[in-house]
Amino acid sequence: MVRIRVLVVDDHRIFAESLAAALAAEPDVDVSAAGSGPAALRCLERGVAEGRRYDVLLVDADLGSGPPGAAGPVRIPAQPNGSAPAVPSGDGIALVAGVRAGQPAVRTVVLAERDDPRRAAMALQAGASGWVAKDCSLSRLLAVIRGVLREETHLPPALLTGVLRELTAARKTRTDSERLVESLTPREHEVLRCMVAGLNRKDVAARLFLSPHTVRTHMQNVLGKLGVHSTLAAVALARRAGVRPVELPGDVVERSGQLA
Repeated sequence: MVRIRVLVVDDHRIFAESLAAALAAEPDVDVSAAGSGPAALRCLERGVAEGRRYDVLLVDADLGSGPPGAAGPVRIPAQPNGSAPAVPSGDGIALVAGVRAGQPAVRTVVLAERDDPRRAAMALQAGASGWVAKDCSLSRLLAVIRGVLREETHLPPALLTGVLRELTAARKTRTDSERLVESLTPREHEVLRCMVAGLNRKDVAARLFLSPHTVRTHMQNVLGKLGVHSTLAAVALARRAGVRPVELPGDVVERSGQLA
């Protein structure tokens, strides 16, 4: 019998342990529970080290948004196109994106207390294979777990129309952003990448061997061509268009919060 390794990630201990116990009653399911994003990452890493990788991650959509003292934020690596999920650090969907980047073979399913087409669409964009209500039946959840391992995507029927609308709107926004970025000259594009990396005018000048005055002119041109009025807005648009930040010396992936 092929066994399925499942990791439940929820900062409400009673819920996590109860769900883990229910799933463990299945003859082909091995299950563990973690109470925070950092604890989940540690479980996943331990599984890899022991040659017993997890197959499915069940993640609370609101992970880390609980009472004071909950796990700290989890900072996730940049995605292949250089963009980062537009979700709060430490959010369950951010954890989905981090796991997708680090262990793409792991299938993730988001457990939610309410239907939310926008957040469900964000979860799919982050790499989730499913969005399931927390009050669904155990048989339904097991069907989803087995389904995502067959490369299926699972959403509640009531969410389908809203999620498709959100994904279509996101794609249109990305296409418009890409068109604006393509209007930049190669030098302006490089300056924009520096802005995405968080460099100030002086740092950009030093990196590109330009005078601060020249960098200021390039930045003004970038803002004008993108149709925005601030560096923050330019960076947000650039991320939507998939612009990658320049690589900085000593770049590391940070994970803060208490590890279990």
